[in-house]
Amino acid sequence: MRISIVLMLFLLINFSTTAQTDDEKMLRNIYDEALINSKCYDWLDYLSNTIGSRLSGSKSAEKAVNYTKSELEKLGLDRVFLQEVMVPHWVRGEKEYAYIENKGKKIEVPICALGSSIATPKQGLKASIIEVLGIDEMIALGSEKIKGKIVFFNRPMTPIHIETFKAYGGCVDQRSSGAREAAKLGAVGVVVRSMNLRLDDLPHTGNTNYGDLPEDKYIPAAAISTNAANLLSAVLKENPNLNFYFKQSCETLPDVLSYNVVGEIKGTENPDKIMVVGGHLDSWDLGDGSHDDGAGVVQSMEILSIFKSLGYKPKNTIRVVLFMNEENGNRGGRKYAELATNNNENHIFALESDAGGFSPRGFSMEADEANFIKITNWKPLFEPYLIHRFVKGFTGVDIGPLQSKHIVKVGLQPDSQRYFDYHHAANDTFDAVNKRELELGAATMASIMYLVDKYGID
Repeated sequence: MRISIVLMLFLLINFSTTAQTDDEKMLRNIYDEALINSKCYDWLDYLSNTIGSRLSGSKSAEKAVNYTKSELEKLGLDRVFLQEVMVPHWVRGEKEYAYIENKGKKIEVPICALGSSIATPKQGLKASIIEVLGIDEMIALGSEKIKGKIVFFNRPMTPIHIETFKAYGGCVDQRSSGAREAAKLGAVGVVVRSMNLRLDDLPHTGNTNYGDLPEDKYIPAAAISTNAANLLSAVLKENPNLNFYFKQSCETLPDVLSYNVVGEIKGTENPDKIMVVGGHLDSWDLGDGSHDDGAGVVQSMEILSIFKSLGYKPKNTIRVVLFMNEENGNRGGRKYAELATNNNENHIFALESDAGGFSPRGFSMEADEANFIKITNWKPLFEPYLIHRFVKGFTGVDIGPLQSKHIVKVGLQPDSQRYFDYHHAANDTFDAVNKRELELGAATMASIMYLVDKYGID
């Protein structure tokens, strides 16, 4: 009996060591393939420099759908198809213009319309302006001090957070909800400090929403660059009675038919169990959307390319989804989840990349404790590649609506220190993406997909 127990322990340890060695080899193969033969940088080059920005409803978004579908078909997947989704069609119009009017002098400042905003009157909008640090402060002032004025939301991103998404989350409400709440108090317009930790002259767009306000109550909303926000604040301290002028010609057109792009490799053992990886194909219109989220799109495509190149046959069905309309509606993510429910699909895992193409640092997870511990136990396999963060937290907008009886969601976490220098701004362009960092992110994503596919979820 004693000999049998010793033998069993020996076999168990030997099996565990062999499995770990096999996994180490597989991850090494994945990273080698990504760093030597990756297609993702060339794909991103085409998306960014040939197609350009891909705002939902635009012709360039349509071109991006056709291009990525064609490239997925070239990989020899088991299935490539499109999912119809109606998306909003907001257009910016001619370049925005703004100035501070102080004691008869005009100081021009860079602004851009916020997504989904209405236009100003054709001749522009000029009014006195009042500075607040947030929605609560504005509400406390009341309609008596807000009515007839332009509200200047000037709460900056807090620099003390090492995780910059925390800083973003701490002030983005003034962009997303500021116009709606200001309109309720009788404001005639809104100017919002750009969501950016860097001081520069680039205004950063992003979506605003009017909620259930009647359309005749909508007011125009714009973002102002961080340097200009500091200037406006300083001049306001000298002269609280100055005027601000801005002009924008954006408009919302009727919804447009668009598509999620889907490609998959059928599982050899559990084809009914689906593992999803994706990013969003649409982007804002000021730059070309290379970091947000062209990087996530091509990294997700690269995972299937790596598996095909290595001859890896997954146990579960692995599906890449290039979601449309994350930026101003999330209709692609919601449509995918709706169709998954209607088709009784069993999703066991979802992975999203939507935090830029910077060096990968780890993963955030939405998982129960057993699966969180299980995935965290793979940490030693990732340490040679400088991947160290395995934390619970938000994983992604597009995979957010997706629900199944048992599902684990994961978001790739790249280094975020420079992300908001580019986020939603005109400098989010291909030259800002480092080829090696992009490929490391794709390899990191492929590695966790491989491990989850091999060992399953609990």
